[in-house]
Amino acid sequence: MDDIKRTSIEIDRDHLIDVLSEELPSLRAKIGFTQDQISNTIGISRQTYSAIETKRRRMPWNIYLSLMMFFTHNEKTKPIVESIGAFPEELKDSLNISNR
Repeated sequence: MDDIKRTSIEIDRDHLIDVLSEELPSLRAKIGFTQDQISNTIGISRQTYSAIETKRRRMPWNIYLSLMMFFTHNEKTKPIVESIGAFPEELKDSLNISNR
């Protein structure tokens, strides 16, 4: 069963990255952070974050996961992330993250 769950999540990675990428500017604006503040928080350069936000660079899976941790632990952005389906329950379960 775990192999099946992992496989289905791997198939959905591109979709989840696309969903989050579309909303990055509005999520960042919602909390009033600069690109520099978010990039420093998740441990990447501002240039890398900017390229991802402006879709000049594809978001890697590890950055997606870091941004999910960041945005789902913020009261202002958590409801948005949940409403757009960017962090589905199956992924939370596979990462052993409880619903907070």
